[in-house]
Amino acid sequence: MSAPISTPTLHRVPALDAVRVIGSVAVVGHHVGFATGINTGGGVWGGWLSRLDAGVAVFFVLSGFLLFRPWVHAKTTGKAAPDPLTYLWRRAMRILPAYWVTVVVCLLVLPRNANVTNADWIRHLTLTQIYEAGNLKHGLSQTWSLATEVVFYLLLPVLGVYLTSGRHRSGRPWAIIGFSVLITGVWVALIAGGVLTPTPHTMWLPAYALWFGAGMLLAAVQVGLRDGRMARWGFLDGMAAAPLACWAAALAVFAIATTPVGGPHGLTEPSAGELAVKLVLYMLLAVLIVVPLAFGPETRTKLALSGGTVKWLGAVSYGLFLWHPFVIESIYWVTGRPEFTGSFGVTFALTVAGGLVLAALCYYLIESPCQRLSHRWPRTPRPTSTDSQRSTAQASAVS
Repeated sequence: MSAPISTPTLHRVPALDAVRVIGSVAVVGHHVGFATGINTGGGVWGGWLSRLDAGVAVFFVLSGFLLFRPWVHAKTTGKAAPDPLTYLWRRAMRILPAYWVTVVVCLLVLPRNANVTNADWIRHLTLTQIYEAGNLKHGLSQTWSLATEVVFYLLLPVLGVYLTSGRHRSGRPWAIIGFSVLITGVWVALIAGGVLTPTPHTMWLPAYALWFGAGMLLAAVQVGLRDGRMARWGFLDGMAAAPLACWAAALAVFAIATTPVGGPHGLTEPSAGELAVKLVLYMLLAVLIVVPLAFGPETRTKLALSGGTVKWLGAVSYGLFLWHPFVIESIYWVTGRPEFTGSFGVTFALTVAGGLVLAALCYYLIESPCQRLSHRWPRTPRPTSTDSQRSTAQASAVS
């Protein structure tokens, strides 16, 4: 007779708020570097600032980890998988209301958007602005990554069901690796062969399957390690015990990415080979940032990064992502400063300060109320005693 299976709780990982902060600040730095001309002007810092778009990889890996984890946990513990409609409703309420307000303000207020058409409104409100070249309007250039991420949200229930189907209790980590590498590899090969053009196809989901897949793999392994079923991946817990070493390695990877191996620093499109190298390096960077906070035991580092300030910054990080381009555009509009000029330090400080003010307003007035509403309706029926007995029986049968 087999021993009863343990059913660990799927706890929130507070230290991961720091990852959201890192991703947001990196994206702000990248855009301020571009606005002030440093990214395209060369120099010592041009390469470093131009590669801060690695913050997008951090977001995508984190999304793959956090959103796929409930499916793996449900399979491991024998509980019901997340309800797809409830999941999609909560994702929509988390993302869309604040995004829609940002779109309306940017398209109505910014002078450089005075020529927007009805088609521009429809594309941006439906997050379809990335499917043709040249459709990203001023103050909304960063939303390409959100449009890509939303496609991942829509596909995740299907992926979750497939990857946790049958007798596989660990989320099929090798299938995740294989599929994500294959999808991104084929997509890059199609760009290399001239079948697809770099713009807009480097904004579409297949180009970033590797990043989402890396996060999903980490989720499958993390849950499997807690359940004691994936000992071969225990080295990740060992890595997490040395966070400074991981982050030093992440910095080294980032330094490599700043060299020409990752492609041009300016507006010139990278070659397919440079794109492939950049995708791999950014994936490694994001994984090395996430692992010390998602794996291993509680450490002083995790506790320090779970404090009130980091928690608050993590809560408003989505708003900072949404609003910082509007702040940059407003700075140049109000001051009459020519494009690609100005002090990076001053512009960055003003962008972060103004972005955090708008992000806080966005969080307290829009995001937080919508999140509360999404958890109150539709109501999820409480499991009956019969359901609980059935779940226990299913868990025992699987073991």
